[in-house]
This record gives sequence, C-alpha cells and structure tokens, in this order.
Amino acid sequence: MTGMPTYVLIAGPEQVLADRALASTIEAYRAVDPETEVIRMEASTYQPGELAMHASPSLFSGTKLLVVRDLDEGGDDLVQDVVALVETDLQDVWLTVLHKGGQRGKKALTALKNADARVIDAPAIKSDRDKSSFVMGEFQVARRKITPDAVRALLEAVGKDLSELASSCQQLIADTAGVVDEGRVALYYGGKVEATGFRVADAAVAGNAADALRLLRHALASGVDPVPIVAVLASQLRQVARVATAGGGSSGALAKSLGMAPWQVDRARQAARGWDGDRLGRAIQAVAAADFAVKGGGRDPVYAVEQAVLAITAQRHGAATGRAG
Repeated sequence: MTGMPTYVLIAGPEQVLADRALASTIEAYRAVDPETEVIRMEASTYQPGELAMHASPSLFSGTKLLVVRDLDEGGDDLVQDVVALVETDLQDVWLTVLHKGGQRGKKALTALKNADARVIDAPAIKSDRDKSSFVMGEFQVARRKITPDAVRALLEAVGKDLSELASSCQQLIADTAGVVDEGRVALYYGGKVEATGFRVADAAVAGNAADALRLLRHALASGVDPVPIVAVLASQLRQVARVATAGGGSSGALAKSLGMAPWQVDRARQAARGWDGDRLGRAIQAVAAADFAVKGGGRDPVYAVEQAVLAITAQRHGAATGRAG
C-alpha cells in the first residue's frame, strides 16, 4: 500500500465534487492494487461494529477500501467506530470518509486529521461566479475552449443544478469540436425554460416591449410556466440594482464582492445605464406583485406576467422623476 494514504476525508456539501473525489480515490487505490475490494456503508443505515467487522482480516480477502458516506448523518456508534478504527494498526485496509459539513461527527473528523488523512475539499458551488469558474474548469481539464458568452448562455440554460451543468459540459465537450461558442450552446440548450426566461428578461430590462412580449408569448404557447419567467425577471432586476449601487471598480473585483460572474456585472452595468433607483424600485415592486399572482394570488397568471413585462419596459422608458412612459 506504499504511496497511498491509509485515510482519506472528502469534506464538503457539493455532491458532484464529492462523487468525483470518491471515484478518483477508488481509482487511485485500485491502481496500487487492482483487486481492492470496495465496501460501501451509508451512515443512515450503519450498524454498530460494522466497520470493525469489514476491517477484520480473513483467509480469502485481499486489500479492502472501506467507504463511509455522509458521516454527518451518522449516530454516535458510527463516530466511535471510526475513531476506534483510526486508532487501530490497519493491515490491508484503507478508509475513506465523506462528510458534508457541520459539527456532527467532529470527533471522528479530528481523529482522521490527526492520523494524517488526505483531505479533499468539496465546497458548495452556489454563486454564478463559482459556477462560471466550474464550467471554465471543465473545459480546461478537457483542453477545450469555451467563450465567455457561451458560459453565460450555459448557466442561463442549466445553471441551477450543478450535476446538470456538469453533464451539459461533458456533452458539449464530447459532441463538439473546436471552440464552443454561444451559438453552439443555444443549439443544444436554447429551448430550456431558464434560457427562455432570460431572453424575455433581457428584452424587458432593455425596454424592448415588443420583443419581450413576443418572446414571452412564444414561451407560454410552448407550455412554459409563468412562475420561472417571473423569477428570472426578478433576478435580472435585482442584479441591475446591486451593481448600480455597488460603486466603481473592475468587473472582476465587483463580481467577487457580489458573488456574481464578471460577465453578469458587465451586462448589469450596461443595463443599469437606462435606469434610476426610483424606476428600478417600481419595476421590482411590479414583479413582486406578479410573483404573488402567478403563485396562486391572482386569477390569471399569464395576464400577470404580461403586465409585469409591460411595467418593466414602461419604467425603463420613464422620466428620471419616476413617471412611467
């Protein structure tokens, strides 16, 4: 077992990163011993003594890799068994533990770290800035290039769920050649609800009522629910407001402080040029009213979202004193 740590701790809540770390860990151990037996245990169904039983040598078994998932969901028995195993002189046994975060199981985490466990972080990826970096990293690992506009389009289409975002990156990498641009992303994912909502929002925030209504009605005729469209309208307006009130500085610095991607800052800055604080506030209030209506508070969700779009475009063209056009 030379060259590999006896203990590995995969720490963090991001399931995609944790699963990848586990897969690469198993691959690394099997590179040392292809016959390694992987024994997986879930904290929620763990039975006292299970770890010790699997770690015990037997006549016919070779090297074992014990994998404990979600230690943070386990009880005291599991924590005590992990600590006891770490304090044992293991022979032909490796231990990998996954822990999503928090204080539960802290004694076991301390024991693993004191035993020089290799720690692999799986931090949460929630902000658009982090997701943009994730997408860029996926393409860099594959030695491929993706344009900033394509990253934006991909996040708008599938960025809510990281596992779907990762799958989309892999699909684009596998199915395309050369630089992936916005047109290629639109070809694959342009019909997604989120992408449709962003196109409506872009037109509305820019004050283009005709385009916004055309895109909206096409989306609704295609079966898109008004709720996610209103959510995107609200998100776009909030971004414009945040960037408009954040002061100067480079896009990168501002993106970092706001938890946004640089391209989002650039787009929000451009959109903010046609707005003032009062009219932005009224537009946000109109979208909040639409949000209430489309979630059951009104009689006609379609009418509510159309009125929200018209309210945004009217405020965009209103006078600086706040009068809607």
